[in-house]
Amino acid sequence: MSEEKHGIITPYSLIMLLVPVAGLAAVLVYGNVLALNYVHVMTGATWTGIDLFMGLVMGRVLKGLEPPARTQVIKKLVPLMLFLMPALASVSITSGINLADRMGMLTLQSPTIIAAVVIVIVLSLQGFGILMPTELRIFLELRKKEPDRDRIIRWGMRNVKLAGSQGAFQVALIFVMANLALGFV
Repeated sequence: MSEEKHGIITPYSLIMLLVPVAGLAAVLVYGNVLALNYVHVMTGATWTGIDLFMGLVMGRVLKGLEPPARTQVIKKLVPLMLFLMPALASVSITSGINLADRMGMLTLQSPTIIAAVVIVIVLSLQGFGILMPTELRIFLELRKKEPDRDRIIRWGMRNVKLAGSQGAFQVALIFVMANLALGFV
């Protein structure tokens, strides 16, 4: 049976990219703070949930699989994660900044806002500086005639662990935002 080659851009990956972005665009045009809050909470919760699932569940599952099976799971995850996670992260961060601004909370005089900004910077550096480029490297390696399975597994496992770290930072960010929501600025 021949290896199936997938294009990096599929209709499903485009949906994963465009739905959160279109939701944000519609809310920004519409201007409703409640809808903006909904987009922020939904994309943030989805982003956090996926990262926690990847770090806590998928890491254990992948460790228990034989290398060929582990490679196959990573092969199925990479094209989806390459589009979904940056879209969720970007929309969550952008909607959060817009929401804080519209609610008059966006001030660097607040230690709580500074804590949120620091956590978001860490998440952005990890996500866009490490996770996304590694996902792209995995995808490109998978497309080779003779992919290096050890490299794919090593990169994939590193990303799964880093996703768990992202989940921990996101839980900390949720704590900070809950304090903001309750007025403990």
